Amino acid sequence: MSAAAKIEVGVLGATGVVGQHFVALLAEHPWFRLAWLGASERSGGKRYGELPWRLAAPLPGDAARLEVKTPDPDEAPKIVFSALDASVAGEVEKEFASNGHIVLSNARNYRMDALVPLLIPEINADHLDALALQKKRKGWSGAMVANPNCSTIFLAMALAALREFEPERVMVTTLQALSGAGHPGVSSLDATGNVIPFIAGEEEKIENETRKILGEFRGEEFESAKIGISAQATRVPVVNGHTEAVSVGFRKGVKTEEILAAFERFSGKPQAKKLPSAPVRPIVYLDGADRPQPRIDVERFGGMAVQVGRLRECPVMGHKFVLLGHNTIRGAAGAAVLNAELMRAEGLLN
Repeated sequence: MSAAAKIEVGVLGATGVVGQHFVALLAEHPWFRLAWLGASERSGGKRYGELPWRLAAPLPGDAARLEVKTPDPDEAPKIVFSALDASVAGEVEKEFASNGHIVLSNARNYRMDALVPLLIPEINADHLDALALQKKRKGWSGAMVANPNCSTIFLAMALAALREFEPERVMVTTLQALSGAGHPGVSSLDATGNVIPFIAGEEEKIENETRKILGEFRGEEFESAKIGISAQATRVPVVNGHTEAVSVGFRKGVKTEEILAAFERFSGKPQAKKLPSAPVRPIVYLDGADRPQPRIDVERFGGMAVQVGRLRECPVMGHKFVLLGHNTIRGAAGAAVLNAELMRAEGLLN
């Protein structure tokens, strides 16, 4: 696509860690052109390049030259990615959606809304049918699509690959990276050489969001999947990459080799449509007895694939495995960009 034909997009909350990942991912995007950056009044009026850049990737030159604006729907492009903190996202995102913008949100505020798709394109692309009801029932001239909590995305993808065996009971313990808490995040005295066995609201998000994603849109409402999920969330001294230890019980009898085959063949609309950000294989199984590991594996596949290992029988639940996902890419900014790509491919960004 030529530069002139690209769709102009903006980023709300552009100065935070997830906002910066949006900027990096959109810099050379074949379909989208970053044209607008929004942030708080503290950053408004400054050039983006004057503000601290916290990613290892270099700051894109075009983005550095943009002036940061305060969030005003009248000035922003029609398509906006939101990396806003939940404390302000609710009102700002609603204002943008009400004024004709398509908001692709990373915040938690609308994830469980009865009319907002909680989208993972490989799993529930049909949930986008709910967008028509937003205009009808909410009166929005725009639209809202949310991507799930980072840990939820990785678990839901693994369970979606195994739907043919009818998972009914799931226990998951997460070991979540420090970057998931934003910047400056967890204090060094709390994080160093330590495990913090509590992340506010995280366990409820994993349990409730996963059921919504794996459920069905019935034309008028979402019906959550009937799966029992018990989550425990911990914060560990890892920079990037959430690891999850998962045990699953199935309604149907299933062998380990059948589960492995299901992981390896799992695919969806992003792969069929060859969307720019879609990994060729959304789930990659690693054979090593000690894999996956965040330090070795998290940057592989552009951070967009879920990596699974240690699949084996579980004496209590049936089967168990370990998975890993990049929390700020596939778990945040990359997820929303992939959502936008699917909507563009489906003609929903017009």
